[in-house]
Amino acid sequence: MASAVLDLGIDLNIWPWVWLSVGVFFAVVELTVLAGSFVLLPFAVSAFVASLLGFYDVAIEIQWAAFIGGGALLWILLYRRVMKFAGENELAPGVGADRLIGMTAIVTATIDPDDTERKGRVKVEGEIWSALTDGHVKIAEGTKVRVTEMHGTRVKVEALASPPMNTPPSGPPLSQPNSNPQQGEQP
Repeated sequence: MASAVLDLGIDLNIWPWVWLSVGVFFAVVELTVLAGSFVLLPFAVSAFVASLLGFYDVAIEIQWAAFIGGGALLWILLYRRVMKFAGENELAPGVGADRLIGMTAIVTATIDPDDTERKGRVKVEGEIWSALTDGHVKIAEGTKVRVTEMHGTRVKVEALASPPMNTPPSGPPLSQPNSNPQQGEQP
């Protein structure tokens, strides 16, 4: 009864070719569409095994078990291996370009918020990096900034202090009211 359901009305001599076609199809999809992500590869391998079983006239139930069970088992084993590999190869905090986040830098070329020509530069830890800003104001050369995040090969910064003044002050400093009452009193 189970073989009548599992054979799907296809002649048993055709099943090896069906499995072979499924295996080739899954392998091609894996290599082209999924770009080697190994999602369908275990099932492609299990389809090839089911095809071999079909060529040796093994029962259709065993072919289906080899395809579904073998594919699932291979997928689980591959997933565990990939997760173990991924866990071993994580970058430690502060390694790579992300180590720059939170550091102070000096602007070496003015950073414009609408920087379409990518001219903004900062120097951080002795390295020159392309920079951009979220602010709406240009950050002048010589300004201290803090790196807030990485954007590919560019750092995103925010100003820490006001830009250096290039012109002398136009007048005297504002006088502050006398905050010490004893200075203004006469004995």
